Amino acid sequence: MKNKKSTAIILGVSFVWFTTHFGGGFASGAQIYSYYVRYGIWCILMPAFAMLYNAIFFAYSLHFARKHEVYDYRSYNNAFYGKFAPIFSNLFEVLYICVMCVAPAVAFATGGATLSTLTGLPYLLCTFLIGVFIFIVAIFGTDLVRRVASILSICIIAGLLIVYIPNIIAGLPQITGAAQTMTAQKLPLSDALYSAFIYGTFQLSNIAVFVQHAKSFEKPGDAIKSMGVGFVVNALMMIMVVLGLMTVYTNPEAATQDVPTLFMVQNGVGASFMTPLISILIILGAVSTAVNMVAAMVKRICKDSADTRAASAPEGTNTGTTTSRQTAAKKTNRWNISGKEILAALICCVVDFGIAQFGLLTLIQKAYSSIAYLAIPVILIPYVIHMVVTVSRRMRRTK
Repeated sequence: MKNKKSTAIILGVSFVWFTTHFGGGFASGAQIYSYYVRYGIWCILMPAFAMLYNAIFFAYSLHFARKHEVYDYRSYNNAFYGKFAPIFSNLFEVLYICVMCVAPAVAFATGGATLSTLTGLPYLLCTFLIGVFIFIVAIFGTDLVRRVASILSICIIAGLLIVYIPNIIAGLPQITGAAQTMTAQKLPLSDALYSAFIYGTFQLSNIAVFVQHAKSFEKPGDAIKSMGVGFVVNALMMIMVVLGLMTVYTNPEAATQDVPTLFMVQNGVGASFMTPLISILIILGAVSTAVNMVAAMVKRICKDSADTRAASAPEGTNTGTTTSRQTAAKKTNRWNISGKEILAALICCVVDFGIAQFGLLTLIQKAYSSIAYLAIPVILIPYVIHMVVTVSRRMRRTK
């Protein structure tokens, strides 16, 4: 029973990586097309390279978190960076705030671009409608979104399989033609490697999300097993999407699409059924991502308001316990949203709406890359140094 539980936890944490990586932005196909497909035939291999890169860093961070029992990202950073924590922990905070601004904006743009493609309405209006919906849900529906988050993720994954597998099978001639065209273009491997490196480096910011899950591991070594499974699942799904997008690669219009997955479906098999299916899943994925990000930022800004409500809530059955007060607070104050929280959510949505006007492809290609450049001095270089020092110490001990 203990081994079964340990295995379930290992698989569960690998699934956290998978669902964090595969949101509405991925479902749209824009990330995969921008960072892989447009760099030629190397797109078939580069997703595995990027995910292996991520797996090594994620496994190292989760191993460290479990070994030292630090499970919130601030405590984790303070322990990891050691005497340099006053500098790098605060730099990480800046990086994380940038991610919290850009990721919801990408979700706004993903939902807006999908809605615009479906309805023909202007992109500005569509992102506004998506923004209003996200604002309302972020204020009143975060509990609902949290409860159905896993179901939404499973639906997105199932939807991707339903959409991509038939299109890959039916589009094998187009994939072969795309591979021949890509090979003839002779695009340099260095460009494809660099793009995959930037993609993987941007993903390193997810360490802030993952460290909390290290607490569930039975031992630190489980982190390596979990991220090994995560590598396989993430890499295979990415390669599946690459192959799907290759079915429309030779179409001159493919390179300009904000939502390549939608374009592939409209030009593939079962378009009448699959177009509304994938559109709904993309919008749901985008909305759930944005709501979680906006709600997290509101919680960060308005922590005092939440604490005040929890402290003033009537006590529950177990009189005097913190847990009972918090439970009672959730029940009696579910709709008791402070003006400060509403204002914070509104400001977040307005900022994200403004950023979304740069367009989905611009945000994915430029904003994500900018965050990756920030992550190089804050995460990549310190982690490489930390790994080298740790390995050197272990080698000296074994001599």
